[in-house]
Amino acid sequence: MSNAPSSSSKTFDLVALGEVMLRLDPGDGRVATARTFQAWEGGGEYNVARGLRRCFGMRTAIVTALADNPVGRLVEDLMLQGGVDLRYVRWTPYDGVGREVRNGLNFTERGFGLRGAVGCSDRGHTAVSQLRRGDFDWDAIMAETRWFHTGGIFAALSATAPQVAAEAMRAAQRHGVTVSYDLNYRPSLWKALGGPAAAGRVNRELMPFVNVLFGGGDELATLLGLEAGEDVFRAFPNLTTLATTRRIATSAGRNDWGAVVVQEGREYASPVFRDLEIFDRVGGGDSFASGLIYGLLGGQGPQWAVECGAAHGALAMTTPGDTSMATRDEVLSAMRMEGVRTER
Repeated sequence: MSNAPSSSSKTFDLVALGEVMLRLDPGDGRVATARTFQAWEGGGEYNVARGLRRCFGMRTAIVTALADNPVGRLVEDLMLQGGVDLRYVRWTPYDGVGREVRNGLNFTERGFGLRGAVGCSDRGHTAVSQLRRGDFDWDAIMAETRWFHTGGIFAALSATAPQVAAEAMRAAQRHGVTVSYDLNYRPSLWKALGGPAAAGRVNRELMPFVNVLFGGGDELATLLGLEAGEDVFRAFPNLTTLATTRRIATSAGRNDWGAVVVQEGREYASPVFRDLEIFDRVGGGDSFASGLIYGLLGGQGPQWAVECGAAHGALAMTTPGDTSMATRDEVLSAMRMEGVRTER
């Protein structure tokens, strides 16, 4: 169960720590042959905060850093449309060419049929990867926060990023703030930092501070060296909740989709969305996380929360971009499995 402070005493329901990149989307085409791109903002941790704000009306903020140039200001403009509070965005002076600091770019194509989605990140030397301990007053931030969220994507950005995450988590623990963490293992990010061994070491060091963990069986085995959920709970006593999505992909555009939560030794499973038609799968897991957190913050219980998360993730994958375009009413309708109907 969530032990998050009551909403009446806090400024934010959730604060997230992570990188926000500019996603360049070639639409129905491919990155290597594109002539035009649609621009979106996105990032694993940010997507959770945005989903909670835009779909569920909760008060959220992002802790991040951007290079102060037109690309960074474009990312800011996109985030402003998302409604996430930007008071904790750290602006880094730009050197004119990006040798010292820059903003991250993420080229992502959606895939079709037997051709899977493909991502190509261009995110070296980004402003957020250069964050250090002491850059933020985490005690002040956590004093105004109910729930803190970060993950393995942020932790993989640099050697200092896990130190920042740990500093934030310790402050959250001091202030009684629930901490959630998405393992979100990306081999391409960890390659320069030492591969799976380094990823495992970093994630194991952060796990003692985590209350709610998002991750599948493969990630638990690769990063934590644990084979089953009960092993994770035994290894990390502060952990109260383990959540994972379950996806069976028959093609890039059709998946079976559901989710499972384990809490207090009991498993709670959502209904499975069979043969779900996928428009853009990127961000589905993040939208699952935001729906689940919404349910737990609202005291709805793990069964309702996992159903809300699975429905929100399913809807998020029916629209383009990394972030959800669903409404709360649409999520509630999907939870009831009401099917498709025309709204007039």
